[in-house]
Order: sequence, then C-alpha cells, then structure tokens
Amino acid sequence: MTTELARLKHFGPNWFASVMGTGIVATAGATLPVHVPGLHVFARGVWVVAALLLVVLVVAVTVQRIRHPSASSGHVRNPQMAHFYGAAPMALLTVGSGALLVGRDLIGERIAVDLAWVLWTTGTIGGLFTAATIPFLMFTQLNVEPDAAFGGWLMPVVPPMVSAASGALLIPHMAPGTGRTTMLYGCYAMFGLSLVAALIIISMIWSRLALYGTSGTTRVPTLWIVLGPLGQGITAAGLLGANAALAVSPELASGMNVFAVLFGVPVWGFAMLWIVLATELTVRTLRRGMPFALTWWSLTFPVGTFVTGTTQLANHTGLPAFRVAAVVAYAALLGTWGLVAVQTARGSLGGGLFTPPPPAGPIKAKKDPPPDP
Repeated sequence: MTTELARLKHFGPNWFASVMGTGIVATAGATLPVHVPGLHVFARGVWVVAALLLVVLVVAVTVQRIRHPSASSGHVRNPQMAHFYGAAPMALLTVGSGALLVGRDLIGERIAVDLAWVLWTTGTIGGLFTAATIPFLMFTQLNVEPDAAFGGWLMPVVPPMVSAASGALLIPHMAPGTGRTTMLYGCYAMFGLSLVAALIIISMIWSRLALYGTSGTTRVPTLWIVLGPLGQGITAAGLLGANAALAVSPELASGMNVFAVLFGVPVWGFAMLWIVLATELTVRTLRRGMPFALTWWSLTFPVGTFVTGTTQLANHTGLPAFRVAAVVAYAALLGTWGLVAVQTARGSLGGGLFTPPPPAGPIKAKKDPPPDP
C-alpha cells in the first residue's frame, strides 16, 4: 500500500487522457453510421470501463492532494504538464456523452440524463476555467521558448468545444423555451471560443515545425491533438445543426444545419491532410526509437473525434464515402486504443509510468542535417 501511495506523488493530469481515449471508443462506436453486429454491446462495455477508470482517477487525485499537496503545484509550474489540466474536464464530458448514447441501456434513461447533466456542468465549468487560466499562466509566468509550441497547448482550450458537442446531446432532454434556446446559443459560443483559440495554436505549431522541426521525443504524438478541435468542431457543428430546430425558428435552424456541412467538409479536408503529416512524423520518430509514454494517448481521443465528425458528415450529406471513411477511421481507432491501453497497463503495473514529470527546462526542436552532397 505504501508503494501505491508513493506512486501518486508523480500522478499527473495527463492520466485523464486515458479516460478520454477510452470513452471516445464507446461514443464513436455507438454513433457509427453503419450497423455492425455486437458493436453496441461492445460500446456499452467500453463505456463502463471509461466510467470506472474516471472514478479511479478522481480518487487518485483526491488522495494525491492529501498525501502530496505540493505535487499539483509542481505540475502547474511545469510548461509541459500544465496544459494537460484540460484533460480532466474532457474526461468528464466524454463519460457524460457516453451515458446518453450507451449508458442509458444499463442504468436507465432518467439516471443517464441526470448523470450526463452533472458531468456536463462540472466538465464545462472546469473547461472554461482551464481555457482562461492556463493561457494566462503562459502569458505571465511560464518560460516559453520560440520553438516550444506543441500539441499539448491545445488541451486547455479544447474542453469548451467538447462541451458544445455534449451540450447538443442534452438539448432534446430540455423543456422547450428560453432555457433550451440559451443552451443552443451557449454551445455555439463555446464552439467559437475553442475554435478561434485552437486555430491560433495550430498556426503556431505549424510555424514551429516549419522553422525549427520536431523534438524527436515522446512529445511528437501530441501532434495528433490537432485533430481534436478539428474533429470535435465538425461533430459539434453537426449535432448543434441537427438539434437546432428544437430551439430556434425554422429559418435559423435551416441555416445552422447548412453550416454543419459548409463548415464540416472543408475542415474535414484539412484534418485528412493533418492525419497524413502526423503519421509521417510519428513513424519517423518511432523508427528512431521513441519509447512508450502517456503522450501516446494522443493517438486515441483526437482520432475518435475525427470518427464522430465524419459520422456527422455522413448523416448530414448521406454520402457513402463519409460512411466508409468513418468505418475505416474507427478501425484505426480500435487498433491504436488497444495498443496504447495494453502498454499503459504494463507501464502501470511495472511502475514505469509513475515517474517525475519532464524537467521545467525547454525541449528543443531540431531538423535533420542536410544530406551529404
């Protein structure tokens, strides 16, 4: 028991990415635009695993605050780890969405809706908090080098986008009236908050890669986080457009429904480009001996949002091409999730993942030297 408690000293907020990555497997499977025998049962089982994992991690954080109160303050001051405080709100939101989509079959619709509301409210408050505080901390205290931009910078600002998609699922469970309309517009506001911030950060990541190259370390998989706001943005636009008719006039609802396609398809195109680039950079780093780390969970939730986003485009356009793309992407998600989950279990049992966070010093990016003439 003493050993287990000692491990919690180095327990970081990045562990909540495992809940995100597991939960999205359930929600993406539940909404896939094709019928696969047994998939819904599988999705229910995965959602239970994600919910139990969330409970375990919340307990772990509570124990850490009691036993090692200085640990969290150390994470906040770490320019690599601080951004991952956005993972906890997204973990809550992901499990909440799963409660509505698959959990209701196990716990009943009334309990599922109540649970979703609790997790959405808590996750939304937490996500708005990280979106406002972590960037402020970067602006005023953290030492940030010109080549420091990495995928983790997106983690604090993406939760409101997840809230927008999750909130859209709650709109049908609200009574008609001002409250439902306010919820719709509030979700669109969080959609914009996250989208604009994410686009700024994605531009900085692209600039860093072009000017300085990659770090060649376990930080490289975080490049996949760029898919998060892209895929979740397409998902949110699709869900909000689909449910808009419940909250606003038919004219506005029609426009919001059209926006889901006009926004979603171009962003989907850029997401495909980023998948190719991120794959090339990840394979390059793997070939150079990149070890396993919790950053590998970046290969799960962002890919899952691409699946849900593609599903929304399939629903809105009716095109078979998007249905096929969603199935292919979900198959890739299952493969990476299985790999990362097994590696995480091994690292947890062996204690290798319960190590101090990276040093506060900068991680330097570099390019390959020019080939010999």
